[in-house]
Amino acid sequence: MSECIFCNYNESEIIVANKLIYAILDHFPVNSGHCLIIPKRHFANFFEATEEEIKAIYSLMHEVKEMFDVQYEPAGYNIGINVGTYAGQTIDHLHVHLIPRYIGDVEDPKGGVRNFKEALI
Repeated sequence: MSECIFCNYNESEIIVANKLIYAILDHFPVNSGHCLIIPKRHFANFFEATEEEIKAIYSLMHEVKEMFDVQYEPAGYNIGINVGTYAGQTIDHLHVHLIPRYIGDVEDPKGGVRNFKEALI
């Protein structure tokens, strides 16, 4: 665990936290306000989370959303979790992406993250 960037996080980067989970802004954001919701306990994927951790993630995500609704005024959100290397997970510590979406950030948002990904390439 000593090499895990989410286990060795910089506490000054935390935007909000609860007993089990914390949130930081993504260092490589795809949109303004892109943040990561991260368990404090080290484990690789969503399917290893306890029910208590899932509830804490859900609660913190709502708290961040309320903050971002005021701070960034997005038109919508994408929520994403990559589970495993072949799904795009590059850090073996669960993290949930909360990505604010804005009017005009892609020409046609139909299809959600499918078209968003193509627009970034």
